[in-house]
Amino acid sequence: MDSVTTITAVLTLLAGIGVFLIACTTLSSNLESVCGSRLRSLFSKASDKKLVGVGIGAVGTAAIQSSGATTVLVIGFVNAGIMSLTLAAAVIYGANIGTTITAQIVALGMMGGNTVSLTVIFAALTGVGAFVAAYSKSDKTRIWGSIIAAFGMLFVGLSMMSGAMSEFAQMDSVKEFLASIKNLVLLVIIGAALTAVVQSSSVMTSVVITMLVAGLVDLEQGIYLTMGSNIGSCVVAIMAGFTSGLNAKRTAMIHLLFNVIGVVIFVAIGLLLGFATGGEFTYGSIFAGLFGEPQTQLAMFHTVFNVITVIIMLPLTSALIRVVMRIVPDEKNSVPTDPSGPHLYFVDSHMIKTPAIAILEVKNEIVHMAEMAMNNFSRSCRIICNLDFSEKEAFEKEENNINYVNKEVNAFLVKLSNCKLSSADLTYLSTAFHTLNDIERVGDYAENIVEYADKLQKYGDAFSDIAKSEIQDVESLIQGIYENVMVAYKNIDFNALDAAYDLEEKVDVLTDDMAENHIKRMSVGLCSPSVGAEFLALTSDVERIADHFINVGHTIKELRVVKPEPRAKK
Repeated sequence: MDSVTTITAVLTLLAGIGVFLIACTTLSSNLESVCGSRLRSLFSKASDKKLVGVGIGAVGTAAIQSSGATTVLVIGFVNAGIMSLTLAAAVIYGANIGTTITAQIVALGMMGGNTVSLTVIFAALTGVGAFVAAYSKSDKTRIWGSIIAAFGMLFVGLSMMSGAMSEFAQMDSVKEFLASIKNLVLLVIIGAALTAVVQSSSVMTSVVITMLVAGLVDLEQGIYLTMGSNIGSCVVAIMAGFTSGLNAKRTAMIHLLFNVIGVVIFVAIGLLLGFATGGEFTYGSIFAGLFGEPQTQLAMFHTVFNVITVIIMLPLTSALIRVVMRIVPDEKNSVPTDPSGPHLYFVDSHMIKTPAIAILEVKNEIVHMAEMAMNNFSRSCRIICNLDFSEKEAFEKEENNINYVNKEVNAFLVKLSNCKLSSADLTYLSTAFHTLNDIERVGDYAENIVEYADKLQKYGDAFSDIAKSEIQDVESLIQGIYENVMVAYKNIDFNALDAAYDLEEKVDVLTDDMAENHIKRMSVGLCSPSVGAEFLALTSDVERIADHFINVGHTIKELRVVKPEPRAKK
């Protein structure tokens, strides 16, 4: 074979890997966009039941075609304190099972015999999907067109890789080199290293399948290369985990140890099996006897390997976590983080890789920000009525939290806006910017009220008992508005929104009466002009607070998003 043919084969192989990798990425992002609401629902049902976690991990990964995305998502949840290490481990176990579906699809596509190859039939979907995506007027239809096109591209890349492998199979030097690699541990290391480079076990497994079909490697070699790819796939989790918090590092370590332990167990059994039978029985011989086609044999081993590893490790999860806790111990010399200091409670930067889930956590973050703002408004009312400043430090810390969350979530939303999102999520994103501003303004008006209290203390004056009673009444009404708006916002509940509207009208009437009554009290000398000015400013601020909460609830008229389940805070 001449050098031109060799170079052509190498370039074709690289092109095939590139097309396949892009197809995987495109398919994953578009599927996540379409399946985002269902995926959110899956994760909202997560509990500390390990089998449930395995099922969620398997189904979620099969749905979005990316174990890496699932693992990064889990690391983000653990880092945010939303998911326990036990549940995270179970979801990662399931993700390893879910990712094997890619190999099964590839194996299916390479069948065909003397008829038209399924690879060609599936590859033709690229044109069909591209046509739909290019000429459809519906956003949802365009996304489905992109999914179909990406699915077809998988097989375009597979066909290119297969063609390149066929060329290599005619080169005696290549066949002799690959045939000489018999050391099983070395094959595992090669598989891990190559997977770490491409950062996709699906791509590596698919390449191995094409090599197997072309006759470049035998089934036994393919099996050990595939086992190595499981270890190499951990590089994505390690990169995400070791740039995050302590528990995120532990989650990444769980992922790595789980895959390493599974490979060690299977390699040890494979070596013992071969030694005990004089090489008569190997994984290759066993699966060759069970399944007909080489590609099916390797794909089935990949699935069986991951399922058995999960069965072995599931009862040992607690022990695995204890080992990980020793490998990644608590930082003894670190200064403890002040939980009352400014920080995000739900959103984590790594969630940007899973936009559909990130939207859910943005909503939870906004709901909690509203809770902080309402708490501070109630504090401000108590401070100005009682002129008791014992809560002022707590008020200032909460105000700092509100401002920090507003700033960071706004920055996160800007990054999120560049991701591929469903039309419903895009609509929610456009309202979230305004909602954050409305809630931040509630905090600012509460801050104004505390400043009025400072002035009253400076004047050596105070509100009358009647004025205090009116403040307490209007605070109670706004508490009702807040509670109904949050029910409406979280559950898309228009009945709750109508109840909030009714209360807001009462606030308008009451604040008008408060201003009128206070002017009368000043006219008869019951209140000083300085106190009167602060009270009138307060009534205006209170009315605006009610308006801002109503604005938050009003956004449900523009969107239909999945109801978020309550989450634990960091």
